[in-house]
Amino acid sequence: MAYFVGIDSGGTKTECWLGDESRVLARGVCGSIKHGRVNEGMAAARLRKLLAEAAAAAGVGLGEVTGTCVGMAGYSIPEAREWMARRVGEMVGGKVLVCGDDEIALEAAFRGGPGILAIGGTGAVVLGRAADGTRFKAGGWGPMIGDEGSGFWIGREAVRKAFRALDEGADSGLLEAIRLAWGAADVGEVIGMANARPGPDFAGLTRAVVGCADAGDPLAQRLLWKAGNELAKQVAAVWNKMRAHGEVAATVAYTGSVVEKIERVRARLRERVEQECPGVRFADEGVNAMEGAMWKARF
Repeated sequence: MAYFVGIDSGGTKTECWLGDESRVLARGVCGSIKHGRVNEGMAAARLRKLLAEAAAAAGVGLGEVTGTCVGMAGYSIPEAREWMARRVGEMVGGKVLVCGDDEIALEAAFRGGPGILAIGGTGAVVLGRAADGTRFKAGGWGPMIGDEGSGFWIGREAVRKAFRALDEGADSGLLEAIRLAWGAADVGEVIGMANARPGPDFAGLTRAVVGCADAGDPLAQRLLWKAGNELAKQVAAVWNKMRAHGEVAATVAYTGSVVEKIERVRARLRERVEQECPGVRFADEGVNAMEGAMWKARF
């Protein structure tokens, strides 16, 4: 019997599955092990504990593992992916493949085939792959110069729009919702937090924005509508590149906390994609990147 491990190492959490050729036998979750987010000692301890708990739950020794795939945030940083490959290789048997977390999400959606994947979580990126394997991308340039439609972008835009509304004397509850979400004593403290370096948790404001939108705040509603538009622009950019390459149609799949959990964003994304990309089928449900990690581990 062959055993396989899939790991999704994100900025806020790390997920692990251990399974055989067809089943998932155990699942586990721990905090982030991302390079730069936590120190190496804590990251290694969390990873070791996560793997040990999954192995114990499955009744499988880590030395029996045949293949492991790690999809990691921060894959573009050489020292981060080298550290990950080395540490995982010390803890499990068999081959170890380290790739980007966007890569395992793409495989979760298409299993090596063609299609477009919109990723809208803390960050945002759209990936496409043609039938011949050619890759295409839009977005994903990071929070300071891109990531439009992401949780970070929504939070930052919410702060900007809330203060613009204050300047214009508009009636919006968004600023108060931001103050409460950040635990600030007053508006002055919100200003200080927003301009601090390193910056505050902008992505964590998405829940406050959704709450305001659901309560009828037009500013928050427009912001979520715009987030869907921004993600759709990136999808259209990839679709146009694929069309120029000779790929006439594609399925658009999606994943990430923003696009999966915020109906206003997803509905606008779908509407705009269907307008801008004729013939595209928009997926009914989000994809689980862990499925892609296990698929790659098995192959």
